[in-house]
Amino acid sequence: MGILSGNPKDEPLHYGEVLGSWAFVGANNGLISGYEAFVNHAGDNDLIELLEEAVKMMRSENKMLEKVLKENGIALPPSLPERPKAKAEDIPVGARFTDPEISGAVSINVGQGLVSCSEVMGQCLREDIAMMFSKFHADRMLFGFKMLNLNKEKGWIIPPPLHKNSPSQ
Repeated sequence: MGILSGNPKDEPLHYGEVLGSWAFVGANNGLISGYEAFVNHAGDNDLIELLEEAVKMMRSENKMLEKVLKENGIALPPSLPERPKAKAEDIPVGARFTDPEISGAVSINVGQGLVSCSEVMGQCLREDIAMMFSKFHADRMLFGFKMLNLNKEKGWIIPPPLHKNSPSQ
């Protein structure tokens, strides 16, 4: 049997798996902090609920990945302190992010997260790490559908030019 056969948890991580996992945790740490700030700025309750769901999802992902990194002797990326709660009304209008701005930023992050998950899955030799990122990908895809529905419902989408077929003559 080779070094990469048997129980995946007994196999060493390769550099791509380490970097992909480490960078994913680090990116989540930054997004968690940003989304906590967005909660303070947001006025729409549906948007606040989705922001809080995203924070919960990313904390769960980080917990799983941090366990793997620690078990393999990898130092964790720095985390940021939790943001204090604030009321949106207390933030001056000119300094406050609007709900469409927040929703647009989160929607972009969802797409970037899907690409990151796919990249790590494609690099993996360890099945357990690939499956973990596959779960993250599926969770983010479902979250992305919720964001899309919210954006459509609230009228926050700015579509590119839409192509309409002309009737053939």
